[in-house]
Amino acid sequence: MGAIHLEDMEFYAFHGHFKEEQIVGNRFLVNLTIEANMEQPGQSDNLKDAVNYQKAYEIVKQEMEKKSHLLEHIGQRILDALYTHLEGIDHVRVKVSKMNPPMGGKMDRVSVSMER
Repeated sequence: MGAIHLEDMEFYAFHGHFKEEQIVGNRFLVNLTIEANMEQPGQSDNLKDAVNYQKAYEIVKQEMEKKSHLLEHIGQRILDALYTHLEGIDHVRVKVSKMNPPMGGKMDRVSVSMER
């Protein structure tokens, strides 16, 4: 067993509850941990035996391009898409963070974490 970590993937996207957020957009960070059996790719050194993390990035990117009102919705879509399009995944954790959220005060980010 092992884990692949895609850390601080940054996207400019148009997610949010408020209409203005879906027009102006904001910066988002996504962190992804994919747990999988890494014995075979560790021995074979062949991408066909591994979970392709380039493909995982592309899946996250595609989901971030679709507008959502809630971070929970983005996280769920990312989990669903990863399990649909990647083989060999045992467990996935995703964390979606909105930078400088419109909360009425100074805040670095608000985040939602989900896993399956």
